[in-house]
Amino acid sequence: MAIKKVDVLLVGAGVMSATLGKLLAILDPSLKIMMVERLASVAHESSHALNNAGTGHAGYCELNYTTQQADGSVSIDRALAINAAYEVSLQFWSHLVETGVLPTPERFINPIFHQSFVWGKDNVTFLRKRYEALREHHLFEEMEYSEDHAVLKEWMPLVMQHRKSSQAVAATQVKHGTDVDFGMLTRKLVKALTKHSTFDLKLSHSLTSMKQYPDSRWHVRIKDNHTEHSKTIDAGFVFLGAGGGALPLLQKSGIPESQGYGGFPVSGQWLICKNPDVVKRHTSKVYGKAPMGAPPMSVPHLDARIIDGQPALLFGPFASITTKFLREGSVLDLFSSLKSNNLKPMLSVARDNLDLTRYLITEAFKSHKERVDSLREFYLDAKEEDWELASAGQRVQIIKGCDKKGGRLEFGTEIVTSGDGTLASLLGASPGASTSVQAMIEVIERCFSERVKSDDWQQKLKVMIPSYGQSLDENEELLHAVRERTLDTLGLEHREGKAGSKKRR
Repeated sequence: MAIKKVDVLLVGAGVMSATLGKLLAILDPSLKIMMVERLASVAHESSHALNNAGTGHAGYCELNYTTQQADGSVSIDRALAINAAYEVSLQFWSHLVETGVLPTPERFINPIFHQSFVWGKDNVTFLRKRYEALREHHLFEEMEYSEDHAVLKEWMPLVMQHRKSSQAVAATQVKHGTDVDFGMLTRKLVKALTKHSTFDLKLSHSLTSMKQYPDSRWHVRIKDNHTEHSKTIDAGFVFLGAGGGALPLLQKSGIPESQGYGGFPVSGQWLICKNPDVVKRHTSKVYGKAPMGAPPMSVPHLDARIIDGQPALLFGPFASITTKFLREGSVLDLFSSLKSNNLKPMLSVARDNLDLTRYLITEAFKSHKERVDSLREFYLDAKEEDWELASAGQRVQIIKGCDKKGGRLEFGTEIVTSGDGTLASLLGASPGASTSVQAMIEVIERCFSERVKSDDWQQKLKVMIPSYGQSLDENEELLHAVRERTLDTLGLEHREGKAGSKKRR
């Protein structure tokens, strides 16, 4: 049986694999790269627009990235890291637009105001402290804050409409926020890759087994889902970028570094507005505080979106319990992921997170009226008939073994690499797609450690990402220079007045 030999095998046709593939193709155009996707189209799972928040997570409005400490202070470290990482994504996308690899930016990214909104005395105090902590840093120096009802009516008219003047409210706003259609972005990246003669895309193919040979190369069996015909791919490097499906694939690899990892699957649903008169009245992203016990992916937000070029208005997501790792996965996914090496962590997390489980079950059985009632905390005049329910995709939170409790539930993302650097996998969810470029650069640095030190690769990385090797968190002058370029190149400068509109040039 013939064996196809490649340098790089990307498993999963989402934004992570597409980003890694494009980075590597620029760094070394001679690399033979294959992308394998079990579905019939690119970006149909986690990267699909409705399966992804699309916020362009930068820490501007997501309150779960800034936690309140026991002494009442607000920790901003995670927000700073996420913001700096998103600036890396913007630099890479800007480079691809400038070189004609990506189309005009409005096809995949649009400017939109990022706003946080809270009500109640304690929440107002929290938001004020958050603002005071963030505005002192140059990454967030353009953030605005107000508790004035009149000001907030200008910022978010739909949210403030008919709200009692006696209610304590507060909001922050950043005008250079973004809305990203990660499905569109991924499809454009893969389309650009297909123009390379050294790139091969295999849709409707599933990975069935993988084994590392003494020469350190991987023999990966893939099956054509239509014909059931199997073939073997001999790969020098394998990246498992299959979203929620990455954990089972990582387990198939058998690498020691996969030991102890488990997954906690969470599904979600959106309320989507079908009344165009309402859609056009809300042109920003308004994030609130998550209910007690809720996972980060269920932070409520009233979200103006541009999906496939069309404006949309979403509210949610409403988290729910599931045993699937992918939207188009199997109800047996969770059970088949149970192994002797992760059983203890999985059971301890199940024991220690009963409140979260109860919350997810409660959310799953909410009626349409109850979901619209939740929406009315943001939009008082919401009508049930104007909204319909749609899937918000699946996420698999990381479960890791630990000495003290047996296991802990993680709500971020984590890169797992083999000791020899021949395999890497991305696990977890938020902030996910928004920090894809930073994450994939980390994969390259870990798994192509010698080549990335070369003058050739260093020079190319600095062309693609001018801040590469430097800290935007620490270097204010560099941040200003980088941000000026990306906002201009991607058409993200705001103009006074309506949020979500391009500056005319």
